Amino acid sequence: MNDSVLIEGLVVETVIGVYEWEREIHQELRVDLEMAWDNRLAAASDDVHKALDYAAVSEHVQDFFRGCQPALLETAAEKLAASLMSTYAVPGLRLTLWKPGAVPAARQVGVKIQRGVW
Repeated sequence: MNDSVLIEGLVVETVIGVYEWEREIHQELRVDLEMAWDNRLAAASDDVHKALDYAAVSEHVQDFFRGCQPALLETAAEKLAASLMSTYAVPGLRLTLWKPGAVPAARQVGVKIQRGVW
């Protein structure tokens, strides 16, 4: 399958980090998400109910970070990927989590993972 649904630059606020001071504040993360999805059925029917609802996925990501406040970006990426694949029956995804400001000399740092079938 070569189709996908994209969400790029989704901003979330959460508690994340390994240092004590990071556990006391909210920090901004940016989420880029590409989900494998067969778009042909939605395209043929022009029926939104047959499409992957990117608004619902975006809200799911926001809710995820309200409830999950891991120390590591790696942990957040793995748990978020598993949650999205399970909830939306997404066969595969590519997920990048960016943490702007984590390294002052860099615009942003992050992790990228790919899970499932493409």
